Amino acid sequence: MLSLAEIERAAAIVYAAMPPTAQYAWPLLARRTGCETWVKHENHTPIGAFKVRGGLVYMDRLRREAPGSKGVISATRGNHGQSIALAAARVGIPATIVVPLGNSVEKNAAMRAFGAELVEAGHDFDAARDVAVRLAAERGLDVVPSFHRDLVCGVATYAHELFRTAPPLDTVYVPIGLGSGICGTIAMRDVLSPATRVVGVVSTEAPAYALSFAAGKVVPTNSADTMADGMAVRGPNEEALAVILKGADRIVQVSDAEVAAAMRAYFEDTHQLTEGAGAAALAALMQEREHMKGKRVALVLSGGNIDRPLYRSVLAG
Repeated sequence: MLSLAEIERAAAIVYAAMPPTAQYAWPLLARRTGCETWVKHENHTPIGAFKVRGGLVYMDRLRREAPGSKGVISATRGNHGQSIALAAARVGIPATIVVPLGNSVEKNAAMRAFGAELVEAGHDFDAARDVAVRLAAERGLDVVPSFHRDLVCGVATYAHELFRTAPPLDTVYVPIGLGSGICGTIAMRDVLSPATRVVGVVSTEAPAYALSFAAGKVVPTNSADTMADGMAVRGPNEEALAVILKGADRIVQVSDAEVAAAMRAYFEDTHQLTEGAGAAALAALMQEREHMKGKRVALVLSGGNIDRPLYRSVLAG
C-alpha cells in the first residue's frame, strides 16, 4: 500500500496544477439521508473529475524516466482520458486516447480540447482498451493503464484532504470504476482514520467488482451497460481487487434509477451537476438510509461530466 510520504510527494505535484478541492457538510442532504453528510467535491478539478490527480502524477514520472517518449496512449470512457490529455500536455508529450464508439460527445470534445488525438473504436471500454494496446505496438507509444500505482498515489490525495479536513467519519462511500479511487481512499484511511469504514459502490448493470468481492476472486461479466459510464467495467483489476478485499467494508450495488434519483437530489439539495458515477455514492447512502441513520458519512462526488441531453432527461425524471 501507499505511505503517507508518497502521498505528500504526490500532493506537491497535484497542487502545482490545481488547489485542493472542497468538502462540505450539506444540511439538505443531511435531512434527506438522515445523517451528517459530507461531500468531497472532485467535480471541481480542472477536468471536472478526480482522475486528473492520477494523470498528473503518472505523467510527471514518465517525463523524468522516459524523456524520449514518442507519446502515450490509453483507453477511457472519458475522465481518465481527460486526465492523461491534460497531464501529457503539461509535460510536452503527445497523447492518443481510445474511446468506445458512441462515447460521451462532450467528454470526447474535452479530450480533444486538452490536445489529445481521439480514436473511436470498440463497443465498450474493455474493447477500446484492446485497441489501445494494438495501436501502441503499431506506433511505438507508451501505454498508460487505467490502474497503476502512480494513478492510485495521485488520486489518494483527495482522500488525504478529506481525512485531514473533515471531522472523524464513520463511513466513506466511493464509486468504483477500475478501482484507483477506492484503493487510494483505503490507503489514506489506514493511515489517517483507521476507524472509518470504506464502502465501494458499483452499478447493478456493471456488477463485476461486487461479484468479485463476494467470491474473493476476479469475476468478470459479459456486459457493463449503465448510464454511469465511469463505472462501466466488465473486467476487475486483480491488484485493485486485492486492496478492496482487504480494506473495504462492503460493496453496494445501485441501479440506474437510483443513480438518476441521486443526481436529482444533488441538484435540488446542493445545486451540483453530477455524472452518473459521481452520484453513485449518494445513491448507495440513500439505499442504506436506515442503516446509516445518525452517523457522520462522506460521499465522494467523483465527477460532473455528463452530456446535456442525458442530464436534461435525468432532471425531467
